[in-house]
Amino acid sequence: MGGCDMNGLLHEEKFSTPMPWIGMYVAAASLACLIAMAADTILGFRHHKLWFPCMFFSINATSLTLIGVAMKLSVDLNTPMPNRHDQLAKLSSSVLICTAMGNSMPSLGAMENEEMFMNVIALGILVITLIVNICIQLATGAIFVFWKEHASIMFIMLVLLLMLIFSALSVPTTKSYLEKGYKKRYQLSHEECKNGSFRREVYRLKEILTKIWVMAHTSSPQFVMGRSVTCTASGAFCLFGAMILAEAMLRTYLMPWSIKFCTGESDYKLTTTLILFTQAIAVGVGTIAPAFRWFMAINFKCPKRGNISYKKEFEIERYWIQGLMELQKCPLNFRIQNKHGRKLAHQARNKLLDLCIAMQKGIVLLSKVIRLISIFFVSRLFLLHDVFKQWKIKKFEFDTGPELQQNRRQDLSDYVLYLEGEDALVHFMMNTNCDATNHWIQKGKKEEPKYLIKLLENSTASQGFKGVAEFDSDQVPSLDCEEPPNCWALPVVTLSSIALALPNISSGSMKNLIHGVNEGLTYMNLIEKQLDSKGYLANIRKAADIVWLKVDLYHTWLDMDLGKVSLQGKSPKETLEGLSETAKSIFEESKKKQISKKICLRDSPSKWSIKELAANSMYRVCQTLLLNCEGSSRNQTDERLFEALVVMISDIMGACITNLQQSLAIRCLNSKIEKREESVRDAVYILGKTEKIFSIVDKGIPSSLDHHQMENIDEWRLLHKPKIPLVACTSFLISQSDKASSAGSSDHFYLTMD
Repeated sequence: MGGCDMNGLLHEEKFSTPMPWIGMYVAAASLACLIAMAADTILGFRHHKLWFPCMFFSINATSLTLIGVAMKLSVDLNTPMPNRHDQLAKLSSSVLICTAMGNSMPSLGAMENEEMFMNVIALGILVITLIVNICIQLATGAIFVFWKEHASIMFIMLVLLLMLIFSALSVPTTKSYLEKGYKKRYQLSHEECKNGSFRREVYRLKEILTKIWVMAHTSSPQFVMGRSVTCTASGAFCLFGAMILAEAMLRTYLMPWSIKFCTGESDYKLTTTLILFTQAIAVGVGTIAPAFRWFMAINFKCPKRGNISYKKEFEIERYWIQGLMELQKCPLNFRIQNKHGRKLAHQARNKLLDLCIAMQKGIVLLSKVIRLISIFFVSRLFLLHDVFKQWKIKKFEFDTGPELQQNRRQDLSDYVLYLEGEDALVHFMMNTNCDATNHWIQKGKKEEPKYLIKLLENSTASQGFKGVAEFDSDQVPSLDCEEPPNCWALPVVTLSSIALALPNISSGSMKNLIHGVNEGLTYMNLIEKQLDSKGYLANIRKAADIVWLKVDLYHTWLDMDLGKVSLQGKSPKETLEGLSETAKSIFEESKKKQISKKICLRDSPSKWSIKELAANSMYRVCQTLLLNCEGSSRNQTDERLFEALVVMISDIMGACITNLQQSLAIRCLNSKIEKREESVRDAVYILGKTEKIFSIVDKGIPSSLDHHQMENIDEWRLLHKPKIPLVACTSFLISQSDKASSAGSSDHFYLTMD
């Protein structure tokens, strides 16, 4: 019964039955690591980022779990592994974790401090466990060949772990340095572009974003970590580890007489061959990125090909140890009552930090020695490349103008952000043409929002977007004692819903309007989210998004089918009255529900429910349009009302999009350092998509509004409200004053104007 026979003997052979399935599981985990590392390598080549940022394979919970599964054979202490495939699979599992550490080291820069230290600790536990298990297997004979290779891999593994740990300790300091440098250079670029006020706004924004791109790219935490001396030295160790595995495999298969293996078969069956094959490819692919970082570091560090100051090369930059030194000055986080105990704890902490500082210096110095040796041997190979490159540069300058190229590089060189000891980075970045803004602008131009451009051509930009003031009238009585503030998106959604409810409108016009509004709301939401940093209008924007989602997908406004409204064939006035009454009833019904729930105090208008905000907007817009219909001398048709609505929609969108340049600049400044390069890239891409839009809305920017007033739709509405003549104001004040005097009252009447 169970695992025993009738004599009570254990069926040991049954316990090995699932081992091939476990082997398949290990092979699948190794394949997942291979795919993730291959994806990062392909993206690095595709985007010309030969420092290979970690997008898919980084040090996190998922990758650590996959690595833990993939190294199952290396930590298996008692399963017989007699033949060559089995023993090689144990070695390949150990090499794979070395490759994984070297490959994913730049990802440390993309993490928050707490997340980074937790992941490093988890990786350290995994590596120490693996080293201990390999030592046990070497002692027990479970690993009976390749003991020199295993010893070398364990040494590489330990060195890579130390490099990774001490690199993580320097990340917060380097981020702080680069953040300060970015903000200073950002203000400098902004002031320089302000001085050139004669230039067009789009050209100025291109100039700003080009400089910001260089700053964001060179201060990207992953790039900073990828070009660091420890990360580049890890590439040399990864390459050495891959060579050890290649040597063992070649010696095993090409010189089988040189190694003696045992007879028999492993419990993993043929899956060990599959594991070996998968992990060998994973090591090969995963070594590409670290090897390229090592190679690029040699190229970066010796721009003059071997002309290096050896004295400076062995100096330890302050940012490597500054974090540990500052930690020494801080008091202990825990309180010990006994003074002698506090003193001992403080001294013990400082001794430990002194040891860490010494180890940090040792790791950095070892990395610099590896880089220096690499430069000494490899730099000679660059001489031929230099001759060809100089010829190519001279030919390019002859075709495009050397003065233009020289000035361009000189301008951008001031915006390269680098750390202590990285002076050569400026020369390297200028020679490698680090400016990628033109690429993303051209890519954006290919995907410009055609429907939005067509919609904005209907706007009254030359007249200052008059439609901004026409969608809502002060003559319309309020549904509540207070009115919510206006945002940009909700009036557009409401006007579009009314336009879709009109009968006798062609399907092509409806389709163009829906596509145009969809494209426009993308930019409007981006602008409002960026400029409304405190979230005062967040609930109103949410209402606009939810209402438009149903209008776009289901052609319904708050569960009212707009298609049925248009099929009823009513006149424009009747359609507006029907929508207005429906909105009013929805609003009043929502208020009654609150009263029935005994909610005494109403929220502020900006915190109203989605239905109340949408219904209030629909009621006010419909009533305003009805007032305009009554004041119009001509008969209002569906087509004319639709055209008027399209003009108002395009005017509101155009006025809102005038803030796009400011929102892009704010986004580039306020984004986190880990996401800044991506934010700047997106900003450049959006600029390329909206260049034609800027040429349309540029005409409608009012000179009387500053940047802060342009952000607010109500400020635009005040701009277009009719002004009361000064004579009328004076006569009004005098008449009110006379009335007050005749009544014997001491009250005074004032007429204020914004």
